[in-house]
Amino acid sequence: MDERFREKRREERRPARGGLKLTLSDDPSSPIEGALVDISRHGFRASHQHTGLLTGQEVDFYHPAARGRARVMWTRILGSNVESGFLILSKPER
Repeated sequence: MDERFREKRREERRPARGGLKLTLSDDPSSPIEGALVDISRHGFRASHQHTGLLTGQEVDFYHPAARGRARVMWTRILGSNVESGFLILSKPER
């Protein structure tokens, strides 16, 4: 296999469904709504319409599998489709 396309993920991703709500730490009055695409032990990928998410930005998140604080690791914009990958930084204690 071509080395450029070798899988580099460290954790297994599982397909996920359900709504997602993000709140930007610098603008909590404007929540972003989207949908989960997949989840892993320490992160998740989401589809949404917010083209302004920047790598390194921190958000509070809520989705059916978890809630907490996450960092934007990447955002990909292809036409009207926006996806972002998130690293979970913390989850509240149960």
